[in-house]
Amino acid sequence: MNINPDLLAILCCPETKQKVTVAEDDVIKTLNVSVTQGELTNKGNRPVTEPFDGGLVREDGTVLYPIRDNIPVMLIEEGIPLTRVH
Repeated sequence: MNINPDLLAILCCPETKQKVTVAEDDVIKTLNVSVTQGELTNKGNRPVTEPFDGGLVREDGTVLYPIRDNIPVMLIEEGIPLTRVH
């Protein structure tokens, strides 16, 4: 996933204000498999039903914010807890 470095520099986690970095491709692939199997929920406890193109991982590595159609979805309830998939 390619994201504008200037945009990445100003984005942060809306919950903790930690910096975010672009997620590795293997993390996105693993999460998208969970999406297709109906096993992934977001922080709002709703099932994630659409695969995503990429993601931004919070600095502490516990939350991923999905990127859909090249737009980061930086909403707390849309964050995907990474502790559930590891």
